[in-house]
Amino acid sequence: MTEPDSPLAQLHRQIAQAAETAGRRAADVALLAVGKRQSPTAIRALFEQGQRAFAENYVQEALAKQALLADIDIVWHFIGRIQRNKTRDIAAHFDWVHTVDRAEVAERLSAQRPPARGPLNCLIEVNVSGEASKGGVSPEALPALVAIMNALPGLRLRGLMCLPAPSPNLDAQRAAFRQLRLLRDQMGDPALSLLSMGTSSDFAAAILEGADIVRIGTALFGARS
Repeated sequence: MTEPDSPLAQLHRQIAQAAETAGRRAADVALLAVGKRQSPTAIRALFEQGQRAFAENYVQEALAKQALLADIDIVWHFIGRIQRNKTRDIAAHFDWVHTVDRAEVAERLSAQRPPARGPLNCLIEVNVSGEASKGGVSPEALPALVAIMNALPGLRLRGLMCLPAPSPNLDAQRAAFRQLRLLRDQMGDPALSLLSMGTSSDFAAAILEGADIVRIGTALFGARS
C-alpha cells in the first residue's frame, strides 16, 4: 500500500495536478517507473506500494533484475538504445519497447518474439530535437517506419516516444512535446494512440501536451547509485 507521503504518492498527486491543469483525467496518464541502476530491493518495495510498470535501459542489468523479481507480476518496458545483438533478449523478456527507431531493429524484434508471448508492444522513438547524440527516427522518416512496423506480425505498434534536449524553460519543454503530438496527429494512424514523453524534470510539461505515459526515475527512487 502507498504511504501518503511516499515519493510514489507525491508523484501521483503531481501527475493529477498537471492533468487537471490540462483538462485531462489523471487516470489517463500512466506512470512508468525507471529502475536504471536501482536495486531489485528498491523495485520490489515500489511494487509493494502498488506500482506495476517498470522500465530498464540496459539489457543485461534488466535480465539480472527480472531473474530476482520473477515471483512478482511486473510489466517490463525497455527504454534504452537498442543494439542489434540485444534484440533477441529484448523480444523474449520485455512486454513493451519504447525505442524502436529503424527498420532492421523492428524486423529483428518481430522475428525473435516468442509466439507464446503474443505481439510485442512497441513505440517508435522520434528525434524531435535533431540531436546527433540521441537515438530516434527523424520526423521525415517516420511514415516509412510506421508502415513497416504495422506489417510485422510479431509487433503491435502502440505510439510514439521522445526524449528531447533538456531545458529548464516550461515553454521550451512544451514546444518539444507538442512537436511529437502534432506529428502523431498528422499521421492519423490509429495504431499511434500513445505518447510516451516526460521524465522527472519535465513530466508536467509533457502531460500538458498530451503525454499518455511518463517515464520517472529520480523523482521516485532518488539519485542513481
